[in-house]
Amino acid sequence: MSPLRLGLLLLASFALILSAGCGGGGSNAGSADNPGSDGTGKNSDDPNNDPTIISIDGSSTVFPISEAVADAIREARGVSNVQVASPSGTTGGFDKFVLGNTDINDASRAIKEEEVKKCAEAGIEALELTVAIDGISVVVNKQNTWCDSLTYDDLKKLWEPDSKIKTWKDLNSEWPDETIKLYGPDDKSGTFEYFTKKVVGTKKKCRSDYEPAVEDNVLVAGVAGDKYALGYFGYGYYVKNRKDLKGLSIAKGEGKPVAPSVKSIESYEYPISRPVFIYVNKNRLSDEGMADFLRFYLKEGQKFVPRVGCVQLPKDELAKSVKALEDALAAAK
Repeated sequence: MSPLRLGLLLLASFALILSAGCGGGGSNAGSADNPGSDGTGKNSDDPNNDPTIISIDGSSTVFPISEAVADAIREARGVSNVQVASPSGTTGGFDKFVLGNTDINDASRAIKEEEVKKCAEAGIEALELTVAIDGISVVVNKQNTWCDSLTYDDLKKLWEPDSKIKTWKDLNSEWPDETIKLYGPDDKSGTFEYFTKKVVGTKKKCRSDYEPAVEDNVLVAGVAGDKYALGYFGYGYYVKNRKDLKGLSIAKGEGKPVAPSVKSIESYEYPISRPVFIYVNKNRLSDEGMADFLRFYLKEGQKFVPRVGCVQLPKDELAKSVKALEDALAAAK
């Protein structure tokens, strides 16, 4: 090899080493484990973390609302920078949000203290906005002719850890001696957490011999395909699949059974009704397009809530969310 060629190769090698030592490793680079210093977690070296994108993940219950609002603002105003991911569940979504890797988390439960703490460690403050009301619907197969209602006590016996209930006959001696195939959200779901705390009485604990899923449509298909099945999930998924499912009326204590409906959920008369939320990274409030999107979500977006099966907020509750948003936007200026 000629001295000139050898010299050129050595020079190129030195340049590569110098480049590797100086590039891509700065302290401001964001990642899943090391969010950017501004708390957004947006890594400019990663094309999937474009800082102009509004990224949303989280609850499967709230997902249809966020998806509908994102589609609507795209159609109405040509806004195409809102990305709604396939739902990871409320807890799964918060796992990303607390690191700054998403901008908005759909949530079917309130944020926890430990999640607030993790947000603070990453330089994030979460803005809570109530966006709708949901009723966790307990459903059976359409061919189920024997069960129209259950009590809280029935549900507790059925879903509690180490439950002895195996067949429908175990719940009621007049019902079929057939195994109850159970379907429900997995432990990353806010619906799972709310249901176990409210009904079973042990948060995030229930019997283990059931079919869990993060995607509610999987649960729908499971119950729809088995005459002896029972499951629970958000009201919207029940409404969209009424031809295959029967919603059970639920009685709490000595009260009469109440069926899930828009009226009973809005009034909280249906015993397993609950508000649902979006949580917004306040560091993103001053970014172009975020304020417009959030205002659209709360105002124009309310008309999409019933279309996807949730229940619109009463005017006074909506006004509280709008005020919370405007106050936060004013503070971000």
